[in-house]
Amino acid sequence: MIASEWLKLRSVAATHYAVGAAALTIVLGLVWSYYVGTLADARGSIRAAAPEEGFLPLIQISLAVVGVLAITAEYGTGTIRSSLTAVPRRRALLAAKAVVVTAATSLAAAFVIFTTYAVSHLIAGERAVGYNAGSLGDDLPLLLGSVLSVTVLALVGLGLGVVTRSTAAAVGSVVGLLFVLPGIAPYLPQPWNVRLGAWMLPNLVPQIAGERISTRLDGLLPPAAAVAVLAGYAVVALAAAFLVFERRDA
Repeated sequence: MIASEWLKLRSVAATHYAVGAAALTIVLGLVWSYYVGTLADARGSIRAAAPEEGFLPLIQISLAVVGVLAITAEYGTGTIRSSLTAVPRRRALLAAKAVVVTAATSLAAAFVIFTTYAVSHLIAGERAVGYNAGSLGDDLPLLLGSVLSVTVLALVGLGLGVVTRSTAAAVGSVVGLLFVLPGIAPYLPQPWNVRLGAWMLPNLVPQIAGERISTRLDGLLPPAAAVAVLAGYAVVALAAAFLVFERRDA
């Protein structure tokens, strides 16, 4: 069943485009690293954002689309009926999709993020550009947290795809979780702007690494709690998907 779901995911052309968009981060990281390197040569030292961190939303959105397409591509073509005929156990079918999405997006995210990290540090060399001040061991929690965030968003995309049965609606919902709600949170009355902001998706990765959410705000959640909250997004989305998928007609 897992092999079948993997074959179906690979057969969707848009899946390749989404992975290619995520891989574009490597190229953008190369260009960014070269640019900040020239600035460091001219100024002596600068503090620049790490490209794998700055371009993380591109990876997150691109691979979230993969999660969405794992189910909405079948709804769009009507092949979901054939899938349910071949595998009438709906929970098993959706679980197989979740396993494939988890494996595919986590591997793709790890490759893109760690390659971007390696390329950017190689280009920066000994220049003082800010993001190369620490060692790989220092940066590893942030890198692994970034990979986890991508995988979680892909599973959220899968869950929303089941619920909405629409690629556009599911992708739009992911965009709302990643950009719209975090943008609204700072305008809430204190202290809710800070408390709710700490639970927003973009702010969880820094807290997993024990870093500040922003230049003005320390992380409010300990790393273990931030991991649990991040995983909770996927759990809630998949729980809703299993409930809807089991009870609704194809």
